[in-house]
Amino acid sequence: MTAVAHSPETPARYRWAAPRQALIGTSLAAAICTAWLAIHFVSMFVLEIELVTLPLVAVLMALQCWLSVGMFIVAHDAMHGSLAPGRPTLNARIGAGLLLLYAGFGWAKMRDAHFEHHRHAGSERDPDFDAANPRNFVRWYTTFLKRYFGWQSGLYVMTVVNVYWLVFGVPLANIILLYGLPAILSSLQLFYFGTYRPHRHDDDGFTDRHNARSEGFGTLASLASCFHFGYHHEHHVNPGVPWWGLPACRRATLRSGSIQ
Repeated sequence: MTAVAHSPETPARYRWAAPRQALIGTSLAAAICTAWLAIHFVSMFVLEIELVTLPLVAVLMALQCWLSVGMFIVAHDAMHGSLAPGRPTLNARIGAGLLLLYAGFGWAKMRDAHFEHHRHAGSERDPDFDAANPRNFVRWYTTFLKRYFGWQSGLYVMTVVNVYWLVFGVPLANIILLYGLPAILSSLQLFYFGTYRPHRHDDDGFTDRHNARSEGFGTLASLASCFHFGYHHEHHVNPGVPWWGLPACRRATLRSGSIQ
């Protein structure tokens, strides 16, 4: 009998055979990571920033920001085991590698914090939530940065910057515009679409314990904004569904009339 990949909370209609889900998930992960590395290499060691290349620089910045978001979302799937179901070691290795590449994050710390987020979403015990500023984007984002960007991340980034600049002679303009800024902007993008908008307090409130809502974006806008992480209520209800399966969950939610 073919193994089926799912978490205990995942409804049968969103389950895929484990080998198929792993093949799709790891193939998409490889494509995202390969594209990020290719742009990174060209940006650091090939591209010369001049007036004539500024339009290309802007395009590469935007692409690298989006791909950085994608790497984090893939690592997030690895935390839930939905990247390669039934293969915890593979999930951990891919997730750890992507988090390190993204900003020097530690796998165990990020994974454990994310599970706490699911257990205590939107409460004082939620590490992603700012209970003192549930509507204030700037203060909440500042709290978010303080909790996750520790000295290890700072040391990692500074080491990469200094090696590129002092050892390989990469121009500072390239490092700032095509390494530093995409990383910072991707953290803003992840926070805004994946944390703040789904969990912020407003006059409508929430309808269940997940304290989350979903965007009304279409599939393409959802992919562009945060790799479907804006379908956040669906993710909290079905944490075993990978990012590429969330649009189907969202369509089912809309058909059923139980909209968040």
